[in-house]
Amino acid sequence: MRVYNDTKKCILAKRATLAVRTIERMKGLLGRDDLEDDGGLVIEPCNSIHTFFMRFPIDVLFLDREGRIVRTYENLPPWRMTRIHTSAQCVVELPAGRLSDTGTTAGDRILLEQES
Repeated sequence: MRVYNDTKKCILAKRATLAVRTIERMKGLLGRDDLEDDGGLVIEPCNSIHTFFMRFPIDVLFLDREGRIVRTYENLPPWRMTRIHTSAQCVVELPAGRLSDTGTTAGDRILLEQES
């Protein structure tokens, strides 16, 4: 799946994986050594995450039902936990630095596009 910032007109991830089953959502990025530069993980439904047992920092977007960013976390290191964001419907996890590189901020509209 492609993650596109419609507000800033830029691609955040060309090859994101969608995690919707319970086991996929629970595993997330655990067990990986890194996240590919053009990769990402979309977790749905989700309104809070943790980075326990992870080996690398990530950038995180919390999106509402309309795809608007309600909260961002930049360079979230391993062994952290976010608060619950009640208006969030899903989470997008990206390589650390992607948000600052693209100027992505809260309020931006994100499109999650399935590959055809």
